[in-house]
Amino acid sequence: MTLSIRWKVTLGTLLAVMLGLAVAGGLAFRSIEQLELARAEEALASRTGLAALALRPLLDRPPLPSDRLQAQAREIGLQANARVTVIAEDGRVLADSALSEEAIATLDNHRTRPEVANALAAGRGTDIRRSDTTGQRLFYLSLRVTAPDTRAVHVVRLAMPLTTLESRIRDLQQALGIAFGVAFAVSVLLSFFIARGLTRPLSDIAAVARQLAGGSFERRIPAASNDEVGVLATTLNQMADQLDHDITALRKLETVRKDFVANVSHELRTPLTSIKGYVEALLEGAKDHPEEATRFLHIILKQSDRLNLILEDLLQLSQIESGRVQFRQDPVDLRGVVDRTLASIKPLAEKKQQTLSVAIPQDAPPVTGDEDRLVQVLTNLLDNAVKYSPEGGTIDVTTRPARGDAAIELTVADNGIGIPEADRPRVFERFYRVDKARSREMGGTGLGLAIVKHIVEGHGGQVWVEGNEPTGSRFIIRLPIAKPVPGTPHPTRDTTA
Repeated sequence: MTLSIRWKVTLGTLLAVMLGLAVAGGLAFRSIEQLELARAEEALASRTGLAALALRPLLDRPPLPSDRLQAQAREIGLQANARVTVIAEDGRVLADSALSEEAIATLDNHRTRPEVANALAAGRGTDIRRSDTTGQRLFYLSLRVTAPDTRAVHVVRLAMPLTTLESRIRDLQQALGIAFGVAFAVSVLLSFFIARGLTRPLSDIAAVARQLAGGSFERRIPAASNDEVGVLATTLNQMADQLDHDITALRKLETVRKDFVANVSHELRTPLTSIKGYVEALLEGAKDHPEEATRFLHIILKQSDRLNLILEDLLQLSQIESGRVQFRQDPVDLRGVVDRTLASIKPLAEKKQQTLSVAIPQDAPPVTGDEDRLVQVLTNLLDNAVKYSPEGGTIDVTTRPARGDAAIELTVADNGIGIPEADRPRVFERFYRVDKARSREMGGTGLGLAIVKHIVEGHGGQVWVEGNEPTGSRFIIRLPIAKPVPGTPHPTRDTTA
């Protein structure tokens, strides 16, 4: 069975999309699982630490009261919603919230269990396996506990069933799978319509060519473009207009027909090579040759690079929103933040012959926050200002005390294309773009300002955007002031780059 060019283009496009979605899906599934396991370990570590603290008074009273230790383990297990096990340094199980005292006496020595061995050696150990005692797949986390008075060493271990966690991971993966399925379905439709649009002129040319070969010269080809296919269609129409139906014309037609076949072959070589060649090559085995596969799948690489960049931004945004990213609460000099940021932004501005001016008072008070994260915020805003400001534009960085609050406002203003007033409240939303085509062309993911907003709010601050007269935008960040740091006041520093 011979496939038409339309189906070859369609199938080739779908293959490229499938490979791209497979790469992105694999990365997303793996990231989700790692994130959920990290959250589970963090929660289990907190519970284990509290359990060890509660059991420490009993572990510091030799001989150990086994009945009280067992009762305490059960009580902690109920409160922590986890299995609690107390293990001696020699590996004997002293108490277990999931077993009776008689069953505890029959347990194997636990000193060689990975999480116990690591806890005795390094203070903490983890492992995921199916329990020989309960038959459940559990997440184990152990902590070494040393009695202050007797210096006796014990291990407190908590185990949490992974049933709920695995169910949540499956739900998230299922939701992501549905999203990729919808994306693939849309790709199927788009691939079909794109392939039809690309190959329809060729189908018309082929149909008219068949009619010309059969002696029918009435039909003409619509020439709607000036590319190779359009030129070929025009040429074919002109040839048909010149044909005559007498014997002489028919004789000439044979010669013309032969010339026409040669001309068609020549004219179609380039578009057929670009439209058909890479599809056939992939389908016929080019995917097994690394160099050719890399060239043909360039589009897959470009799309894969862009997903990775979102996840990454999305994962970062997700981590900030979930509270897993802890911001330091140090006194931060905004001048230092600006200096660090300008070191990376100045080369970009100089390429566009833009002026970067900074006006920060020498005695400006420090703010409370995480310097690295504030550099990330300012880098994002200045990078946007450089991108969307014209050649020779001006970008100003200033600070001023906030009215009525113990806070300071850092402003980044430019004279670029600006943001329409109706769009300003939404620019900090995920994936919201004022000019979608231009934003994607400049490499943005649509998540940068959302990350800025969450970092600033994580510092107890606010961020918003205003219009800049006569053109451009003013992004304003309000951050709480730290306790005053003694220093000698200096006049306002004004630097221009």
